[in-house]
Amino acid sequence: MRGAGRSVLCFAAVASFSLLIAGGARGQDAAAPKPPPAPSETQPSDPNSLAAIVLQLQSQVQKLSAQLDSVRVEEEETREEARELRKELDDANSRLAALTASAADPPSTHPASGSTEQTLTQAGGSQPQDDSSQRNADEIARLEEDQQLNSAELKEQSQTKVESGSKYRLRLSGILLVNLFSNRGSLDNEDFPAIAEPEDFLGTNSSIGGSLRQSQITLQAFGPDVAGARTSADVSFDFAGGAVDAPNGAVMGVARLRTGMVRFDWANTSIIVGQDTLFISPLSPTSFATIAYPPLSYAGNLWSWAPQIRVEHRFNFTSASKVVVQGAILDPLTGDIPYEYYSRDPSWGEQSGLPAFAGRVSWSHLVQDQTLTLGFSGYYGEQDWGFGRDVDSWATVVDVTMPLGEKFSWTGEFYRGTALGGLGGGIGQSVLWNGDLGEPSTEVEGLDSMGGWTQIKFRATQKIQLNAALGDDNPFASELREYSGNTGYYGELLSRNLSPFFNVIYQPRSDTVLSLEYQRLKTYTLDSAASTANHVDLSMGYIF
Repeated sequence: MRGAGRSVLCFAAVASFSLLIAGGARGQDAAAPKPPPAPSETQPSDPNSLAAIVLQLQSQVQKLSAQLDSVRVEEEETREEARELRKELDDANSRLAALTASAADPPSTHPASGSTEQTLTQAGGSQPQDDSSQRNADEIARLEEDQQLNSAELKEQSQTKVESGSKYRLRLSGILLVNLFSNRGSLDNEDFPAIAEPEDFLGTNSSIGGSLRQSQITLQAFGPDVAGARTSADVSFDFAGGAVDAPNGAVMGVARLRTGMVRFDWANTSIIVGQDTLFISPLSPTSFATIAYPPLSYAGNLWSWAPQIRVEHRFNFTSASKVVVQGAILDPLTGDIPYEYYSRDPSWGEQSGLPAFAGRVSWSHLVQDQTLTLGFSGYYGEQDWGFGRDVDSWATVVDVTMPLGEKFSWTGEFYRGTALGGLGGGIGQSVLWNGDLGEPSTEVEGLDSMGGWTQIKFRATQKIQLNAALGDDNPFASELREYSGNTGYYGELLSRNLSPFFNVIYQPRSDTVLSLEYQRLKTYTLDSAASTANHVDLSMGYIF
């Protein structure tokens, strides 16, 4: 800051000195051809030019002053972040020193009196000491990692930040994810499948490959306070938007917009505007084999990236219990495939002229440092299929998160609804009809479906977790038999999609993850034999 002030003063001094020299030189040149004029005839030399130079200097000084103010604000923010990080680092060092001392000299190993046998008998054997030592070792490892991260963040304060068009902070994050996979059976998608398909005409039944298409990039911006609300924005991309029309283009990937939103956050209220996930289905199973789409999509897990305007309000009844109420209007998407690449036609839901409406009420309670959550959601939208054929789209959803002791937890979601192909329900099938859809006499009916998923998580250690999940989606077979036409993404009348999976996730550091997953897919075509397939995925991710 002092260096910038000296630069301004030097600039002003040099400019003033130049003007004085220029003025003296002009005076000497004018004195040579004729005597100096009388005092009454003296006039200022080129006043317009002098005024212009003064104005230019004033403008430059004002710009430099504004830049200095901006630098002062950024420096103060950086100092505040550094102070907070130093405090966190000191706390981590204190806890690490205490745990290290405790692990090195536990009280139970040095009894004040009595024999060693008596001490072990009173403690119930040596197993509690082993458990305590293991917990202390895990805690020490975690604190060491926290200390390393805090030290890295402190060093980051002196590094160049991601540059933004404004003076506010911008953060780049994401994951570089490598998926190595092996398949047995025919699948709709080789690297992150959703359904099993009948064997193809070549009779091939196996494949192996690798992909980076599920890697993601997120940009987050943190803006000023507006009307007492903290403002922020983010946008997220991946590379699973398709294949490049070139040799080996399947592994190149096409960038795809996932979500992007602007947030206004007050103490207990938030307003979110943009394209976001489906908040009435807030949970997903834990998996790194498929993050391009939520795990168990089209197998009971409703999902969508829908443009929306959402309002949330939080009621904090106690320090351990709260209720969250959410309401939104959404783009009434119906899962249609665009007719053209460069222009957008309205979907059957958008043709209704009305947005979709959704709401959710959830209750959360803290139980021994773990959160128990129960949520109820509802969704309603209209679809216009022409010739006065209106279809109601609706869903009710229940979601549960339940801790089962220190090591286990259970999560799940269950839905029931109609015409939900745009939200991944009914295995992507939304409505049914008989005959020609272009004929006014052809009836269109919404397809009823129900499904859900459930998962058990076991945290073996702070770095290793095991997950077992099962998803199931059931369109009503009686309705499928009554009609022959449908708008499903897969083009066939599918009556059930059942998919269990099991994975082991190892995260040695907060920025590194390894996962091995096995998934079995079993998809039923109406009144036909089921197609089955097996998918094994080895995932290696670097989180940045």
